Amino acid sequence: MALYNSWGSSGWLDALPRDVLNFVDVQHADVRDSSRTSTLTDGCDLVIHLAALVAIPYSYIAAESFVQTNVIGTLNVLEAARSANVQKVIVASTSEVYGTPETTPILEAHPLKAQSPYAATKIAADQLAMSFSASFGLNVAIVRPFNTYGPRQSLRAVIPTVLAQMIAGKEEVSLGSLHTLRDFVFVADTVDGFVRMAVTDTAPGEVVQLGTGKAVSIADVVKLCRDITDSNASIVESAERIRPEASEVQVLLADPAKASLLLDWEPRVDLQVGLKATADWIREKPYAVDPARFYR
Repeated sequence: MALYNSWGSSGWLDALPRDVLNFVDVQHADVRDSSRTSTLTDGCDLVIHLAALVAIPYSYIAAESFVQTNVIGTLNVLEAARSANVQKVIVASTSEVYGTPETTPILEAHPLKAQSPYAATKIAADQLAMSFSASFGLNVAIVRPFNTYGPRQSLRAVIPTVLAQMIAGKEEVSLGSLHTLRDFVFVADTVDGFVRMAVTDTAPGEVVQLGTGKAVSIADVVKLCRDITDSNASIVESAERIRPEASEVQVLLADPAKASLLLDWEPRVDLQVGLKATADWIREKPYAVDPARFYR
């Protein structure tokens, strides 16, 4: 399912090679539309629910939109899957549901704490999924990725915005907080985790997080990006990218032991390798990530 829009775009699915697209049935819909969503699960054995609004800063000013998409949308997907007797539903969660953790590394059983409207809607989505497992026996699994990055990521995220500005030759790079720590996972590793969850026989209500077990400060990420792009750009604090103080999650650091044990999963792409791959893609696709549209 791709979000319906007036220009008929299916997002990055449009960039798939033609020989691959021949085996892909792209349906345009909106998870907020329960009747349309219900028609798309008929005959499906597996549903991977990835639809969400994810830009945390936007959730501060448009919380209702996040509730409609992330909460009501998830409810619609779960109801559709239940009605169609889907064998397994995988719900994409986020490490943001933990907030600033009480202990690190974070285990799947860590308490959930919403420090942004976005996080609150993702917690609600997770709990809805768990409730459908308990109430109706729906085989639901929750995959909780930490900070995924890589080619095709939008400029709302820190890594592509840093790389795009440096590649464009900016002398100053606009960023938010530099001291926060994040567990960055290359997109290919995240996808591998979802695929493994899809083919692994898991108990209903299973929760597995995908993280490297290594936390890196944003300041250190900037240094790595400078090395990769041969940039000497200085950092300028952007008010638009700074969260309210009590809303900032100070550290996200996963314990990947459960993913390793249950899914035989482990991250394979080193951060420096992943950053270089992302930078190479931005250089090859300047029309897709154009920092001039965002930074004047």
